[in-house]
Amino acid sequence: MKDLVELSKLIRYYILKSTTWAGSGHPTTCLSSVELMVSLLFGGFFYFDADNPDNPNNDRLIFSKGHAAPLLYSLWTVVGKVTEEELLTLRKFGSPLEGHPVRAFPYSEAATGSLGQGLSIGVGMAINGKYIERLPYRVFVLLGDSEMAEGSVWEAIQLAAYYRLNNLIGIVDVNRLGQRGETMYGWDLSAYEKRISSFGWKTICIDGHNFEEIFKAYEEALKSEMPSMIIAKTVKGKGVSFLEDKEGRHGVALTEEEFNQALKELGEIKKITVSVKKPESLNFCSQSLEIKEFKKKYSIGEMVATRRAYGEALVKIFPEFSNIVVLDAEVSNSTYAEIFKKYYPERFFECFVAEQNMVGMAVGLALRGKIPFVSTFAAFLTRAFDHIRMAQYSDANIKFVGSHAGVSIGQDGPSQMGLEDIAMMRSILKSVVLYPSDAVSTEKLVREAAKYKGIVYIRTTRSATPVIYDYDEEFPIGGAKVLRVSDRDLFTVIGAGITLHEALKAYEELKSRGIYIRVIDLYSVKPLNTEILKKALTETKAIITVEDHYPAGGIGEAVKSEVGSERVFSLACSKIPKSGKPEELLDYEEISAKAIVATVNKLMNFSSF
Repeated sequence: MKDLVELSKLIRYYILKSTTWAGSGHPTTCLSSVELMVSLLFGGFFYFDADNPDNPNNDRLIFSKGHAAPLLYSLWTVVGKVTEEELLTLRKFGSPLEGHPVRAFPYSEAATGSLGQGLSIGVGMAINGKYIERLPYRVFVLLGDSEMAEGSVWEAIQLAAYYRLNNLIGIVDVNRLGQRGETMYGWDLSAYEKRISSFGWKTICIDGHNFEEIFKAYEEALKSEMPSMIIAKTVKGKGVSFLEDKEGRHGVALTEEEFNQALKELGEIKKITVSVKKPESLNFCSQSLEIKEFKKKYSIGEMVATRRAYGEALVKIFPEFSNIVVLDAEVSNSTYAEIFKKYYPERFFECFVAEQNMVGMAVGLALRGKIPFVSTFAAFLTRAFDHIRMAQYSDANIKFVGSHAGVSIGQDGPSQMGLEDIAMMRSILKSVVLYPSDAVSTEKLVREAAKYKGIVYIRTTRSATPVIYDYDEEFPIGGAKVLRVSDRDLFTVIGAGITLHEALKAYEELKSRGIYIRVIDLYSVKPLNTEILKKALTETKAIITVEDHYPAGGIGEAVKSEVGSERVFSLACSKIPKSGKPEELLDYEEISAKAIVATVNKLMNFSSF
């Protein structure tokens, strides 16, 4: 224990020095967790090959309270994996030691800092270890007491209990103080204990600065048959008298004078190097999955909903992409992810109606090498946007699938209609947004999504639509299909999903009157095929985009961002929708074939054309 006391002093020194040199950071929140983390990493409980952070047998440590990043960096400094000089680059441009953990730092499991997400990521990693790879690694998650007010934390807590993740251990640092003052329950450990235990977790309340209690807590947690939460009473700013339990010091670095005073209080600092126990070298013991044959092909004219084709596509491509894992938010009978579940139940995980946790789980699974396909209604994915946004900073390889897109879902009404999802997913910096219009394009795009490393969004439609493509047609990301073209085309109409079929209906009606339009299937909304768009604008008088989505951030704006807004006209959902038949709603929002024909007639009367 004496060595751990000295080590804790050294860690505190590194925390204070790095944040003081940076001139910013959260030293007080780091100081409260020191004994908890020193005991874990250097008390013999945590197994990790420091020379190989990607070792699949390593235990995992997630700092959900990401603002304690200087503590994380200091821990690896005493292991010799960060030099003191490197530590002083904290928060500097170009340094991997960012203000909150990112994957550029090799000992950071995930990008955190947006509170309430780390436990969900831990659930995903724990599921991977227990049910997929069947490796004995454990997942530890350090949480702050402020983030215990986040709903996504409780989503994670209930699902971890449901899946009996005894390889998951949470550690709540109850230091009483949040950013602006006292947290919801202050130092009332029983308030946390009652709530967490009621979900089926083992709970252990301790003094978070008492090594003996901390050791006993870890020993007890590691023997539990259920997930465990160590609830530790700590003091924010512990170890420095003028910082301890003081309001107004959150996110405030020490001045040089304060730093010198703190050093005097810490006393003699011994620069020591320690090691972390290495894990056993074990091989994956994944389930022996029987590959099922699924050879269904689609015929032109066959009526198939793209959401159904999505479920069938997952089964078809699984032999090629055996790392696929499918998550669904209790709507698999609507998204048709249930088709995959029927064939490969071991790789399907029900997440229930808890979309934020589902996305966090997907991040954890992706960071352990899986390819998660995450499905729910497009409207409900918007609830998890912050988790999706943070996933990009973890370089997570996740495929999101939003069904029931747009007003074309009909009678269920606006609460179920995804009308903002394209805008949301386009805003993710390196995302791909795909919008298939028939079963063939859906199957091919699901395969393309699985091949692509990064965040992909696939938008599917509720109603059945006719197959319009030959089964051998290919759909590369960044492509578009010109379905109707002639040298007599007056205008170009661009659609995707349900509106492509409306555009084809409009084409037939206009053609019967001797009016020709070019029809483009913009199945890849991001990235766009700029060449095809510019060619259409050059060869026809104007472009008309038609989308079952609100105007902001949708297909119209995407096209305008590539070719300019001059001579580009957008038809989109511009009214608050209602319940009704799909065709009634398409007419009401003026995105139907009837509306396309009316727009073409209107443009033909413009003197400029």
